[in-house]
Amino acid sequence: MSFQLTIEPLGATIEVAEGQTVLDAALRQGIYIPHACGHGLCGTCKVQVCDGEVDHGHANPFALMDFERDDGKTLACCATLQCDATIEADIEEDPDARVIPVRDFAGTVSRIVDLTSTIKAIFIALDKPIHFQAGQYVQLEIPGLGESRAFSIANSPAAVERTCEIELNVRVVSGGAGTGYLHRTLKAGDRLRLSGPYGRFFVRESASRPMVFMAGGSGLSSPRSMILDLLERGCARPITLVYGQRSRDELYYDDEFRALAERHANFTYVPALSAEGEGSDWTGARGFVHDAAKAHFGASFAGQQAYLCGPPPMVEACIATLMQGRLFERDIYTEKFISAADVQGARSPLFKRV
Repeated sequence: MSFQLTIEPLGATIEVAEGQTVLDAALRQGIYIPHACGHGLCGTCKVQVCDGEVDHGHANPFALMDFERDDGKTLACCATLQCDATIEADIEEDPDARVIPVRDFAGTVSRIVDLTSTIKAIFIALDKPIHFQAGQYVQLEIPGLGESRAFSIANSPAAVERTCEIELNVRVVSGGAGTGYLHRTLKAGDRLRLSGPYGRFFVRESASRPMVFMAGGSGLSSPRSMILDLLERGCARPITLVYGQRSRDELYYDDEFRALAERHANFTYVPALSAEGEGSDWTGARGFVHDAAKAHFGASFAGQQAYLCGPPPMVEACIATLMQGRLFERDIYTEKFISAADVQGARSPLFKRV
């Protein structure tokens, strides 16, 4: 059984299978509905149900409050149709976005590399090529769990086209069943299933402005893909990467970025360590990513385009620093993955954070 879904203001009508979420159906038709967590936790994909009935699924009560449900709101990432329906979504055209419908893929784990004590690089040789914009991510099915997890593609589109192999950087989450499996059980030769590409985190090349990438932890994946793609295609615009970790042994791909900075005059690499011991011979920046960015650029970020990827607290601190440095919100692009652990301390959006 399937239902017809009309999406306004596009006026597009698509088919939605029974039990399929509104978001999944739209993305598989190349229609982008803004979203972030994909698990009913953040509220980014909130839409208005204009006609018909939906099942709200497992929407978090803070992301979709009772009065919003009564007003006909739902979360596209976990809402399923009960009949033919019409929704209104906040859809904006982006001249730099490629229309790439989400597809299903399967592949074999070709190798697993320890990047740090908590982050592994998992390489998957796909049975068929995946087309994506640098910065986008996939949803990886965790065997035996019945759930998927989001991971950014860490290599460039050109590299994936040559080898049909994608790289995912996975940080183990304390108590996390999904990342625990990928770190402790997964091995080379295992088969995996995934879908993608997802996301609107990609370079807005039409703006032709200098770019600053700010990354922390395993949030380096998307910026690495984007920077490699830009440099491989001969981009001449100034590119700066400010990349933070706690200590030197966690600063993975450091040698690669230093080598890129040597080869490309327009690329500047600023590594920063927030917890390196005072007795260390580290001569680079110390402190958090936003501190290192402010020290490098001085009082003003005006004229830049900023791309931020990492833990939510890092992204929020970077946004505040950039805006204090006279960079407008329209020139700041973010990618932050929100897990259930991030929501444990969530509060109602009606309460101001103090």
